[in-house]
Amino acid sequence: MVSFEMNDRKKIGLGLTGFGILFSFLGIIFFFDKGLLAMGNILFLSGVMLTIGLKSTMQFFTKRKNYKGTISFGFGFFLVLIGWPLFGMIFESYGFIVLFSGFWPTLAVFLQRIPVLGWLFQQPFVTSFFDRYRGKRVPV
Repeated sequence: MVSFEMNDRKKIGLGLTGFGILFSFLGIIFFFDKGLLAMGNILFLSGVMLTIGLKSTMQFFTKRKNYKGTISFGFGFFLVLIGWPLFGMIFESYGFIVLFSGFWPTLAVFLQRIPVLGWLFQQPFVTSFFDRYRGKRVPV
């Protein structure tokens, strides 16, 4: 059984992941500032590692079906670090979409259950969009 308890390590990991997303967003807003993007990448990856654990992170990134996304994300991360932020973010975005495409149905269910904004995500045109991209990975 998977443990869903929130200990201090997971809280710090979620905070680092959030700051990583914030710094990446600011890096994009400020015309692909390579310092902010690099800091965002480092914070995001370290936050993911703290949240789900080092072993689970390594297993996730080294799964056979995730190789294409891992290589693309890693190459984009390298390009950002050496100073090519625009091309790096293109590769990272593609890798992120490939890696985390299995989580979109879970995210859709979560968004539909938000108390205030959930009604927007329960509208027929939005649910049809979510249902179209629901893969075979999520049991019905």
